[in-house]
Amino acid sequence: MPDRSPLTEHAAALAGTLLGKATHYPDRYDASLLEPLPRAPKRAELGLAGQPPFVGADVWTAYELSWLNTRGKPQVALAHVTVPCESTHIIESKSFKLYLNGYNGTRFASADEVRERLLADVNAAIWHGGAIQAGAGVRLTLPEDFGAERMQELAGLCLDRLDIACDRYGPPAPELLTAAFDEQPVQETLTSHLLKSNCPVTRQPDWGSVQIAYSGPQIDQASLLRYLVSFREHNEFHEHCVERIFMDITRHCRPARLMVQARYTRRGGLDINPWRASHPQAAPASARTARQ
Repeated sequence: MPDRSPLTEHAAALAGTLLGKATHYPDRYDASLLEPLPRAPKRAELGLAGQPPFVGADVWTAYELSWLNTRGKPQVALAHVTVPCESTHIIESKSFKLYLNGYNGTRFASADEVRERLLADVNAAIWHGGAIQAGAGVRLTLPEDFGAERMQELAGLCLDRLDIACDRYGPPAPELLTAAFDEQPVQETLTSHLLKSNCPVTRQPDWGSVQIAYSGPQIDQASLLRYLVSFREHNEFHEHCVERIFMDITRHCRPARLMVQARYTRRGGLDINPWRASHPQAAPASARTARQ
């Protein structure tokens, strides 16, 4: 009987993508370029099956969206795409870049038509043609509103101030995490700019800043920073890294409430910003950091 372990299924899914391969960049719209990847295999690695113990979304920003109007004149916009964490699939980022590039030589009657087409195609991909249980969101920012785009750093106490020794750079080491279970619970928000991992196929570096907001036993800050540094040579997509951080902190530090978000630097005109929370809440502010 063939091996159908989650790891094998994930590897098979990656093998079928365009990552790491010479690629033709189309200049015509083609929805078939979007490549869905199932969330389930990587969640199974974390011991998760069925409904995950968190809410949240993956928030994409596309800085290089362009199309032609009906007279052939180029138009530009920023696209903000929200993929709910309940979706069965994520979209492989290179395929998303190729898909968006296909708009460059395609005529649309209006920005609203572009937004509606994006929304329909993203929903079809993240639910892989199945019934949509939680729809994606798409918002376009047109040039006249570019000046309203915000830039701000993640709020919270920065762990990077700590003068610590680090010697674990992969795989992630959740055993480093500790918390003060015998003391009074706290509520605090911690940040770091030292999150780094690698693409699981090309090994290209992914750089990010992370924010951890929680209430419960106080997490030892030095142990948390060492843990985040231990992702440095780890090969995993952005979404999976954030879910791993969330689950590791949940299991080893036992917070009453927890929210983890990461804002990754852009590559190929796209940034990806996943967030996960233990309880329903408003989405974190959509504002890029200086590195994005």
